[in-house]
Amino acid sequence: MDDPSVALPGGADPAERSRVLRRAHAAFTAEGRVEEPVRPVIAKSWRRCARARVSPESTGLADRPESDLHGYRDQHPLVRVMPVVRELVGTFAAHERHLLAVCDTAGSLMWVEGDPGTLRRAERLGFVPGARWAENVMGTNAPGTAVAVGGPVQVFGPEHFSRNAHPWTCAAAPVRDPHTGRLLGAVDITGGHGLAHPHSLAFVQAVARAAEYRLAQLEPAPSGDALHALGRDEAVLVRGGGRVRLGRRHSEIAVLLAHHPEGMSGDELLTALYEDGSASPVTLRAELSRLRALLGPEFLRSRPYRTTLPLEADSASVLRLLAAGATSAALTRCPGPLLPASTAPGIVRLRRRIEEQARAALLARGDAGLLADWVCTPWGADDAEVWRALAAALPPAARPPALARVRALDAELGLPARHPRPGRPTAPADPGRATYRQPARP
Repeated sequence: MDDPSVALPGGADPAERSRVLRRAHAAFTAEGRVEEPVRPVIAKSWRRCARARVSPESTGLADRPESDLHGYRDQHPLVRVMPVVRELVGTFAAHERHLLAVCDTAGSLMWVEGDPGTLRRAERLGFVPGARWAENVMGTNAPGTAVAVGGPVQVFGPEHFSRNAHPWTCAAAPVRDPHTGRLLGAVDITGGHGLAHPHSLAFVQAVARAAEYRLAQLEPAPSGDALHALGRDEAVLVRGGGRVRLGRRHSEIAVLLAHHPEGMSGDELLTALYEDGSASPVTLRAELSRLRALLGPEFLRSRPYRTTLPLEADSASVLRLLAAGATSAALTRCPGPLLPASTAPGIVRLRRRIEEQARAALLARGDAGLLADWVCTPWGADDAEVWRALAAALPPAARPPALARVRALDAELGLPARHPRPGRPTAPADPGRATYRQPARP
């Protein structure tokens, strides 16, 4: 089965595909009927356009004066990553006579750069800086639809809602704030029908991930106490410009309190910390007293137990990003499992929750770059489902190594060989099982 996220199926003739899609576009704009081979993502977009009463004859118009545009984009967060975006896309766009475009969350184009001849053609279409290409203004198009759905989109020729855009093909991916998951805009590549290829969609997603990574470097996390517990057995607390390494039990306490800013009772902490329930309240109070002695009496309050100031844990940040749909930003900020050696019941539950949500988002996204990042980590190296999803996401010529790994892992588990189908989501066989080695019970 062909990948539904890719506009042109493998081996399809672009001219024939355009002819069939033009007929389907005419049927929809005349009668509201969706015909084959319109992809679901395009059909949903066309229906939103119809509800918004977008004209199929739309042409982009610059609605922001040039003087206002310069001031606006100079203050926009994405201005700081434009050097990275230009470095990655510029040569490719110029060589292939494509355009690089970056829009904000309203679908307004802030930058449109590239081959001079292609720029002149785009200008006649109204694809210019300052023009609004939101889906509810210009209809289905890669940058406008990417910010509308919050995900990567590839749009081929007559899949555009506006007939004026039918000679064009584009691919766009959203860019999010790496700390909050807030949508900032989208990066787009626009050009001829040669862009209707899986590589162009994967490429623009990689550019968006690079932009998010650069933003994380340029913009530190919000100030305040911060707790780093992912990928390490002992957490590090950053406060007042200093760093304090916590012991294993204190690390567990700090993580649990960070995830419960409203506070936890003594009984709740005991249950979350001690697996067999044999520890007494006296044991817990002794641990908390030692934590106060280490960090100062102002750090911790009681009845219920809570931190005096908000404590931002990296694990909580990753969960927030995953909930916001910022999969690439979340995985960039996740260097490993939460306190991997801990057997505290509350930590084990949190660790599994993070991994299950990350894997679900990863498999749903189906991005080859993110999938490859996961299987190249110690906790993902034996994750057969992600290896299978990676094989499905890769172009046919690049699949053999991933398929070989899938066969080896299936053989180790005594499972029959299963072949991934490109474009079909791959669900984990046992969603409750952590894919990395769990610590032995004491």
